Amino acid sequence: MGPGWGLNSRLGKAIQEGELIRENEGSVYERLGAQPAINAGGNTTTWGGSKLSRAASRAMEMANGAWVEMAELHEVAGELIAEIIGVDAAYVTAGCYSAMALSAAACIAGNDPEKRTRLPDTTGMKNEILLPRPHRYGFARAYLVPGGRLVEVGDDEACSPEQLDVAIGDNTAAVAYFVMPDWPTTVLSLDQAVEVAHARDVPVIADAASRNYPLDYFRQTAQSADLVCFSGKYLGAHQSTGFVCGKSDLVRAASAQGFPFGRAMKLDRQEIVGLVVAVEEWFSMNHEDRFASYGKKFDTIEDSLQGLPTIRRVGVERVARFPGVMLLARLDLETLGKTVQEVIAEMREGNPGIRVLPEGTDGLNINVHTLNDGEEQVVAERLKAVLGGES
Repeated sequence: MGPGWGLNSRLGKAIQEGELIRENEGSVYERLGAQPAINAGGNTTTWGGSKLSRAASRAMEMANGAWVEMAELHEVAGELIAEIIGVDAAYVTAGCYSAMALSAAACIAGNDPEKRTRLPDTTGMKNEILLPRPHRYGFARAYLVPGGRLVEVGDDEACSPEQLDVAIGDNTAAVAYFVMPDWPTTVLSLDQAVEVAHARDVPVIADAASRNYPLDYFRQTAQSADLVCFSGKYLGAHQSTGFVCGKSDLVRAASAQGFPFGRAMKLDRQEIVGLVVAVEEWFSMNHEDRFASYGKKFDTIEDSLQGLPTIRRVGVERVARFPGVMLLARLDLETLGKTVQEVIAEMREGNPGIRVLPEGTDGLNINVHTLNDGEEQVVAERLKAVLGGES
C-alpha cells in the first residue's frame, strides 16, 4: 500500500473531508504512492498531458451533475466547434489518435453500414493509406487500427507531388499528411498533397495535433484537408479529448464509427463539454496577455542561465505550435561535456524530478505554461546546477 493509505483512510474520504484541499496539489499523488514532479516540458502524454483551464474544469463539474443524450451532445458540440473554426463539420473524439483512426475508418468504409460493421476486416474495400515517407512516425499506426494498410511514398529525404500521384492506385483509400511548418522543400506541402489527391478523387487526412496557434494558422490548417485531426490537451481540455473536422460527409462517416468499431474510444459527457469550452476560450482569449503571463517565469529561468560558459544562446522564441512560445537554450556541448539527453536525464533524476525537452542536437526547450507559481525558481536553480553554474 502507498503512504497515507489505511483500512479506514481512503483518498476519496480525505478529499471529501477537505483534508487534501489544505495541502498542495501534489499531495493527491503522494497519498497514492506516486511522486509529483515539475513539468517544464509542456503538454506531453507521458507527463499527464494537460492542465485544465478553470473554465473547462468548472464546465465539467457542472456537466457531471446532469445527464444528457450523448448523440445529441455530440451533434451540438460538433456544430459549435465547426462554427468557431470555420469548417463544415466537426466531431469530438477520444484524443487526436482516435480522430486519426476514425478518419481512416471513414475513408475505408464510408457511410456504408455493412462495411462499417466489418471493420477491421477490410476485405474487398479500398484500404491503403498513403503517407510521405519523411512523415513516418509512431502515431501513423492509428491508420492501421481500422484495418488500413500504410503505404510509404518517396524516400527518407523526399516525397514529391509526382511520386504521390504515381503511388495512388485502385486500392487507395486516403492520403495521410503529418502537419509541420518546416518540412524541407524536398517534401511536398499539404496544399500540394491535397491538389494531387483530389485530382484522383482521393481524400486527405491531416494530423495537426498541436497546430493551433496563431489562430489564423489554426483555422487555415483546419480548413486545409478533408479530415483534420487535433488534440484537446493543447487547448486547456483533457488530454483524453480531441476532434476531427472537415468535410461533412466524411465527418459523419467518422462519427458513425463510434459504435461498435470505436467503442474503446468513447468519451464521457463531461469531457465533451470541457473540450467545447476550451475551444471557445482559446478563440476568445487575448493571446498576447497569455504570453505576458509567462514573461516573469521566462525571465527567472533565462536570467539564471545568462553568462554560463556552457550556454551559447538563450532566449524566448515564437513557435508555430502550441503554446506559441518557448525558452530555447542552445548549449556548448564541448564545454559542457554532456549531451542534451544527459542533461535531460539529470533534470529528471533530481528531487523533485523536472521535465524539459530536447530541441535539435544542442538545445533545451523549456516551457512555463505548465508550471505552478514558484516552480520557475526551482527549474532555474536546477538548470544552473546541471549546466555548470553554482546551485
